[in-house]
Amino acid sequence: MPVAVPAAVLAHARVTAAEVAARAGIDVDAEELICGRAALLGLTGHGRVSAGGATRLLAARDGWCALTLSRPDDVDAVPALVESDDVPPDPWAAVEHRVRETGVSAFAERARLLGLPVGVLGETAAAAPRVRRLGPRRDGGGAAGLLVADLSSMWAGPLCAMLLARAGAIVVKVETAARPDGTRAGPAAFFDWVNAGKLSYRADLGRPAALRRLLAAADVVIESSRPAALARRGLGPSDLPARNGRVWVRITGHGAVGDRADWVAFGDDAAVSGGLVAGTTDAPVFCADAIADPLTGLLAAHATLAALYRGGGELIDVAMSETAAGYARLSRGDERCCAARPSTPAPAAELGADNATVDALVARRDATTC
Repeated sequence: MPVAVPAAVLAHARVTAAEVAARAGIDVDAEELICGRAALLGLTGHGRVSAGGATRLLAARDGWCALTLSRPDDVDAVPALVESDDVPPDPWAAVEHRVRETGVSAFAERARLLGLPVGVLGETAAAAPRVRRLGPRRDGGGAAGLLVADLSSMWAGPLCAMLLARAGAIVVKVETAARPDGTRAGPAAFFDWVNAGKLSYRADLGRPAALRRLLAAADVVIESSRPAALARRGLGPSDLPARNGRVWVRITGHGAVGDRADWVAFGDDAAVSGGLVAGTTDAPVFCADAIADPLTGLLAAHATLAALYRGGGELIDVAMSETAAGYARLSRGDERCCAARPSTPAPAAELGADNATVDALVARRDATTC
């Protein structure tokens, strides 16, 4: 069956989408954003197996948790997670046994020490995006004509950048050859949907000077790495020369401070952490398809546009699990099948196809600033 979305969740997302549309001067279909990947890829709901297939809901005496094994490194970490070298090619039976044996709290603690994406059902409280001053403001306005450096990957951040591109921003998708956006290796239809129309820039983190110039010239920066990752390279929001009105959008799984800043998350396990599931707390099933991703991407675009209209100069922190927790507070008594299919996207640019164009754009901006 197609993925299903609680009616109240969809209704609230439509309100946010309408506000984004009004500020950006574009059409924004909340149902398409939430269910577009499932429709493009023919994904369906599978109860306690996520629509994408990489995440499972697991039960123990002390509750439920969700574990994602989507990356080769995640699967390779399973023997250490279950403390056994005798793990079959399909590791889920061993994982489920380990959860029942230890309980979800101890299991999640060990998984996080190993850098695995895990969420304990309902562990996260709702919170709005956190906003603080970053630098000087400028005259407020929309996104049209602004330069956006999109360092994010997967779904939430790229979706935010996609909406800004639709609003007329010049969006540069930044990747490295060593670690490109993981969705490049997946179905092209999804990658193209959220990244078509962006300029593609291949960065070299071993020689970060060019990337530093791009970030310094950007009006908006979107990133979804762990908070310390850019700071270690001198590329964090406080490391760059001030630019009037710059908005820095930081999307994380569980927040940007404390121990949670190091917790890895994907859309399905982040939704479980926030309590956004279907069914009951005693018998939960997954809600839609990695729903924390599109809800967070939409909220991040809303917060970014609001900041731009205030004149910018702000750092915005948006956490997927906290966003999901906000939606989890809504009534979820009835659901509706969701199959809104995006129009066939144009192909996204090949990695690094626009390096010369972007470098020239940054040089012109530098000259204008001087």
